[in-house]
Amino acid sequence: MGRGKIEIKLIENPTNRQVTYSKRRNGIFKKAHELSVLCDAKVSLIMFSKNNKMHEYITPGLSTKKIIDQYQKTVGDIDLWRSHYEKMLENLKKLKDINNKLRRQIRHRIGEGGLELDDLSFQQLRSLEDDMVSSIAKIRDRKFHVIKTRTDTCRKKVRSLEQMNGNLLLELERRNHWRTVHPPCMHSVTTILI
Repeated sequence: MGRGKIEIKLIENPTNRQVTYSKRRNGIFKKAHELSVLCDAKVSLIMFSKNNKMHEYITPGLSTKKIIDQYQKTVGDIDLWRSHYEKMLENLKKLKDINNKLRRQIRHRIGEGGLELDDLSFQQLRSLEDDMVSSIAKIRDRKFHVIKTRTDTCRKKVRSLEQMNGNLLLELERRNHWRTVHPPCMHSVTTILI
């Protein structure tokens, strides 16, 4: 008795779908291995599950890179890495341009421009001056904030020390007053000793 045909469509139940994936993956890997051994074929099979888990079969003694390189040689003009490499070079060029521009701005702002300042147009010099005025204002505001904070802290310390000094003076006056009201009595001390 043969197996019945099943309709090829997405399996709705996630558990059943995972079980079917696992069984069929193992089956296709077994077929790939058989093809490799029986026919001396170079086989590479890469699969990704729904959860992006990679499963791979490669003919023993080979690597995926060797298979892809052989594929590129066979097909000819297709270079799988060239477009990615070109995008990376383009991105590197943009980043270098940004880096150079930022370095130039830093040199201008700290006055190390030298000849570069001579190369600036009037509008660029005006913009640089505005930037410097703005930077100086920010630095001045920050400096005054730090000074105010330190001054407030010092004032609080002074008030605290004045309060402690006043408390100590009151304690001293209280002790002096107690001594004047209750002078030590030598007579009572001698009578106790006799």
